[in-house]
Amino acid sequence: MQAAVTVTPAQIPELLLGLATVRPVFLWGAPGIGKSSLVRKFADSLGLECVSLLGTQLAPEDLIGVPQIRDGRSVFCPPEAIARDEPYCLFLDELNAASPDVQKAFYSLILDRRIGSYELPAGSIVIGAGNRSTDNALARPIASALVNRLTHVHLQASAQDWLLWAGEHGIHPWVTDYLTDRPDHLWSQPPKTEEPFSTPRSWHMLSDALHSFGAELDEQTLKVVAHGTLTPAHAVSFCGYAKIVRHTFGIEAILKGDASWPARLQDRDLLYYLAEAFRGRLLKELPAQKEHVSPALRQHTYRFKSLLVQLAEISVEVAQTVIADDADGLPVLPGWFLIEAARDMPRLVEARR
Repeated sequence: MQAAVTVTPAQIPELLLGLATVRPVFLWGAPGIGKSSLVRKFADSLGLECVSLLGTQLAPEDLIGVPQIRDGRSVFCPPEAIARDEPYCLFLDELNAASPDVQKAFYSLILDRRIGSYELPAGSIVIGAGNRSTDNALARPIASALVNRLTHVHLQASAQDWLLWAGEHGIHPWVTDYLTDRPDHLWSQPPKTEEPFSTPRSWHMLSDALHSFGAELDEQTLKVVAHGTLTPAHAVSFCGYAKIVRHTFGIEAILKGDASWPARLQDRDLLYYLAEAFRGRLLKELPAQKEHVSPALRQHTYRFKSLLVQLAEISVEVAQTVIADDADGLPVLPGWFLIEAARDMPRLVEARR
């Protein structure tokens, strides 16, 4: 089905509030742009449990139920997932990927809100979703009888909407900063060949990987992860961006004095990221005993303490994460270094207690 008019994720809640509460709605859109999460969030906003049925995993009897004999007559008993006493949101995900027989089984449920003798509780809503055939996804033609039973809404990806969401859900700053500069890279048309392509979902996956690897992520691993989640051209561009960020704000440049800690409030996530890398460097280079500190390392130690002071001037909270104890409350950094830090920065060590 082709879109005559499209809507953005930010428009969906109000649109569904006016449509889905009175008639079944089908939400069309490319893979990975957030259809399912939008439906679940909408159901939650209404205080309704969202019951998802995946069209590709259903057989007709999964909806119609199995027959039982009551008073000499056969009665079909719908499955427990559907037959509920309280109103809920019935989400028919990948509806247009279901077999024709399954689609037929949905007819009465969608239009009449009933299966056999069971009727959806008053206040329930029915929403379907699926990909388009042009997305090279698993999709079957929908019979005209089913098309005519639904109000059709076409969703498009919106960088502005997604970046607002990303800022509230801990998406890695490299991802948000990159897509702020290149919003056109948020989504790309699914390719005809079997290869990754950029979607809001794949950028979220990349963000999770960046958080997982942390400060130790090397350039080669970044290339593997980026090319494993994004459109190839976007992956190359993102890796180039990350290299620039590392050169400008990388811990190596900061240790050498070629760069300083980022002090802008909007760079606070990056500051935490660099503080984590700084802590890792201290753990790697500082010996457990002070007598093992060589003259050359002593010079590095002065530099480490100076950087810790500079970091504390920007944010005591971030600096405190560098010298923080482990989960069991035991010191991680060598005791002699912590003593020197306490002498030079009593305010920072007091905040640690």
